[in-house]
Amino acid sequence: MTFEAMLRRIGYRGRVTPDRETLFVLHRCWRRTVPYENLDIQLGRPISLDPDALADKLIRRRRGGYCYEQNAGLAMMLRLAGFEVSMVEGGVMRQAHGDAMWGNHNALIIDLAGRQWLADAGIGDGFTEPLQLREGIHTQGAFTYRLERLDPGTWRFHHHPGASIASYDFHLQPREPADFAARSHELSTSAASPYVTTLITARPTEEHTLLLLSRTIRQYSADGRSSRTIRDMSEFATTLRDRFLVPLEDLGTDGVSRLWEKARAQDDSWLKRTQQSG
Repeated sequence: MTFEAMLRRIGYRGRVTPDRETLFVLHRCWRRTVPYENLDIQLGRPISLDPDALADKLIRRRRGGYCYEQNAGLAMMLRLAGFEVSMVEGGVMRQAHGDAMWGNHNALIIDLAGRQWLADAGIGDGFTEPLQLREGIHTQGAFTYRLERLDPGTWRFHHHPGASIASYDFHLQPREPADFAARSHELSTSAASPYVTTLITARPTEEHTLLLLSRTIRQYSADGRSSRTIRDMSEFATTLRDRFLVPLEDLGTDGVSRLWEKARAQDDSWLKRTQQSG
């Protein structure tokens, strides 16, 4: 898989120089064109972090993936662009649930001209441009994030209010994609995993961020958050194709119908739990 094919995949035709401007535009283009999604997990397909398998899925077949896949693919592209990239271990919701959360996420650290930047395509409704690794508030458009240093080698990312997660922690020690293979297998196969129990797709655009949970679609923008329920399989298929850029043919002949039935069942189960708890 060539670097030129990666650039075509994300729709970028400008110059490529390992500088701040290029880093920002490549990260932004990747986020807007490579959807965050767990559809293979929902279909019971194995997840591979092998570089060739990732290039085939993300670039040739124009699919997306979840955090381990997304950030491994983004790291490959940025390295080919000349950037110094380290993959690091993360822990989504470690603040709330403790050290058992370590390894359920990964992120990227970019060393550039004496500064470090946090890059991450693995949070569906996350930031679209890298965040400089400094404590304090970081604003991108309508959204405000915060970075907190916990100790010399550990940081915490605080998401914007109302987002899909509250925070994740990350170490600065470099890791490799293969280091996450066992945890990825667990999270993509365990009946208790949220990636198994809930269909998820997400994609930011210039105007807003879209997030699909089962069959509820949320939209985050400067005007706030709105949500609605997808009515039928036809609308579901159109939403995946047109709003989340998922190539439906790659899901298989019955892929859309299987995913729709899962989304319906998940939504019904959630409504039942909500009514019982109420």
